[in-house]
Amino acid sequence: LEFWDRLGVGDRMVDKGVVWSVGKIFHGASQLYQFDLLPEPGHKRPAFINLQQFHAEAYLVDRVRELPAIDLRWRNKATALELRNDMVALTVTTPDGPYRINAAYVIACDGARSSLRRMVGAEFSGQVFEDQFLIADVRMTAAFPTERWFWFDPPFHAGRSALLHRQPDDIWRIDLQLGREADPALEKQPQNVRPRIARMLGHDKFDFEWISLYKFQCRRMDSFVHGRVIFAGDAAHQVSPFGARGANSGLEDAENLSWKLDRVLRGTSPASLLDSYHIERSAAADENIRESTRSTDFMAPSSRQEERLRQAVLSLAKETEFGKRMVNGGRLSVPSVYESPLSTADRDAWRAGARPGASMPDAPMADRSGRAKFLTEAFAEQGARFTLLEFGNGALAEARELVGAVRVGGDGGLVDVEGLAASRYDAEPGNAYLLRPDGYVAARFRHPTRVALDAALARATGLN
Repeated sequence: LEFWDRLGVGDRMVDKGVVWSVGKIFHGASQLYQFDLLPEPGHKRPAFINLQQFHAEAYLVDRVRELPAIDLRWRNKATALELRNDMVALTVTTPDGPYRINAAYVIACDGARSSLRRMVGAEFSGQVFEDQFLIADVRMTAAFPTERWFWFDPPFHAGRSALLHRQPDDIWRIDLQLGREADPALEKQPQNVRPRIARMLGHDKFDFEWISLYKFQCRRMDSFVHGRVIFAGDAAHQVSPFGARGANSGLEDAENLSWKLDRVLRGTSPASLLDSYHIERSAAADENIRESTRSTDFMAPSSRQEERLRQAVLSLAKETEFGKRMVNGGRLSVPSVYESPLSTADRDAWRAGARPGASMPDAPMADRSGRAKFLTEAFAEQGARFTLLEFGNGALAEARELVGAVRVGGDGGLVDVEGLAASRYDAEPGNAYLLRPDGYVAARFRHPTRVALDAALARATGLN
């Protein structure tokens, strides 16, 4: 959501989406526990919104139309690719005939069945799980709370798992585990789906918007960068839909790559900076694949031993906190912490705070006129550049020649109205954080010097 704020579409997304933070886990008919993904106040944005992809795409298209540098070409399909040392040559087919176009770089965002991936001869390796899942969007008026509900072995779907989640416009997303032997052609017929969902809801007063079947897939490319063709989103990696890891990781890919590619195209960083895109985002993909694989193994045990383990964990979860932590109904997506060559390791002692490679925390602030502002908003105002987040006076005045600057406290700085910025950054007057254009921490300093800042900036931009 912070990425979308920086693109200028955050408000529209949140206004349309269903805001939620609470989830509940059930075993049979009994609730095991509930969780809150945003237990602490003081953030501009909620932990999650539920929003169908077609809404998000429509809002992004509207925003793109406001930007003259972007040319959207509908019904254009890349059908051939030639990699050269200094460019990529694409053949594009259209209803009016083919044409060729040369580009310094091509970003392949053409999905899990990527034709560009095939054109460069890249592998897409990993695991496809055998259990099949039914996914259905139904339209109905319901009094269910706006929460994520997940069941193991519910009375309405014995021996399997189920998920219920609200979407905008009175749409409810339902996932039902069907097992390995399910016949996709039969199972997705509305007359066969309706009784399953009626048992779940206790009534049949709903209409279908969409029905499909899928299998969990956890796969990725060996390398996201193939010369001047760079892969992102499902074209580069694929995970199960549980946990909202697919769409979120695709957005993170775009945010990670965009500032690096911009610097390379402008000549302010070497092309080798793009290698860090693969390093950071492939590690994030591996993390998502591990979590998705664990979720799948827990939700759909493939052996008697795995089934016994799950039953033991579910029994423990009724009585113990550590048992609850072991239950896995699709762990929700969180930003990765990068172990990156662009990060400068801490040289000072920190008790907490966002370490190098972590995403910047938000906090409520006020400007000197008393107007409320969030820290992420102040950061976004700096544009697509590195920013020094200063706490109090004593940081580097000359740093403003090199990077953007946001000051908390001190002369003319933002007011940390609840003290949450100081707490979340483990910050004292004179401390500073160097933030990348994508909002990740490049370095942090207890006592910043020009030499230390120059070195951290050189490392973060691929110049060192």
